[in-house]
Amino acid sequence: MRWWRGVMGLLVMAGVSGWPGSSQPQSVATGGWHQASFPVEQFVSYTSPFGPRGEEFHYGLDIAAPEGSYIRNWWVGQVVEVSQDGLCGTTLIIASGRWRHIYCHLRGRAVAVKGVNYLDDPGSGLVIREGQWVATGARVGRVGMTGRTTGPHLHWGLKYDGGWIDPATILRVMYSQRRAQNSPLPKVGL
Repeated sequence: MRWWRGVMGLLVMAGVSGWPGSSQPQSVATGGWHQASFPVEQFVSYTSPFGPRGEEFHYGLDIAAPEGSYIRNWWVGQVVEVSQDGLCGTTLIIASGRWRHIYCHLRGRAVAVKGVNYLDDPGSGLVIREGQWVATGARVGRVGMTGRTTGPHLHWGLKYDGGWIDPATILRVMYSQRRAQNSPLPKVGL
């Protein structure tokens, strides 16, 4: 049970008191972080961490992968936004209780059909629309280079109750729980 102290410490440092899908803050000691999914299928490296970056603050973790690699949903939830802008490019936001997970620089574009935004990524085999529920680990997009980017990667952001959380902290907790339960999880440097 010693490892739980480490998990709890990481989450307290990050200001997290509940896990995805919870509507009320709950004790992480009964949580299931090990059930979450790593968001990129063909991981290459972490290219930019959460935190200060020059004059700006980087509100996410950049995960490099070959262009066209599939992106998986971190936790079960509902698609609340499919959009496009000059910075984040093609973007998907999924709500899981009090959590929001943000996926930026996706391949394809956002299109509106009869007032509903969809991710249009020909050849992906995906149909993703606002309002749709997606399972943990489901494919929700592909790594692209839309928006402001210098190479193919997923910019993955996490918010809890409207406040930004360092995704690397959550990945460390996921990895710790999987290791403690002897569940396989690809070992990647954080």
